[in-house]
Amino acid sequence: MNPLRHARERILTTHLVLPRAREEVFAFFAHAGNLEAITPPELRFRIETPLPIEMREGALLEYRLSLWGMPIRWRTRIALWDPPHRFVDEQIAGPYAQWIHTHTLTPTADGEGTAIDDEVRYRLPFGTLGDAAHPLVRVQLDRIFGYRQEQVRRRFAATAGATASR
Repeated sequence: MNPLRHARERILTTHLVLPRAREEVFAFFAHAGNLEAITPPELRFRIETPLPIEMREGALLEYRLSLWGMPIRWRTRIALWDPPHRFVDEQIAGPYAQWIHTHTLTPTADGEGTAIDDEVRYRLPFGTLGDAAHPLVRVQLDRIFGYRQEQVRRRFAATAGATASR
């Protein structure tokens, strides 16, 4: 067995309900600059691609951040753009061996709100070393996505709860 094979695929899912129309919520995510506002400040996340970015299938976005004091460059491509239903961003260069993030927005059953479901399919680099580091990485991802949900909730003054699953 090759010890440098990619670690196994992991999945992170989150769910958040906002008391706002899907078009309004999608418009927030369609503005790439909002990503900085919903990322924990200690990550020093910055979009390197000049704003405004025309969000569409094939759009490329470059970021810079710092994790545990290490500078990281990250490049993603919008693989699917289907307003106001969903979009998918995929890492093409960055810290993961795989990062595919699907954002799905659906109206709530009563039609008065929007459910935001995120699914991230990711693999860590370095094979068995990546697998061994996963618990630490997962804690960080859960914290980042929890912060993100709280910031989105505050932005929309939501009263609904959020959940994350492993």
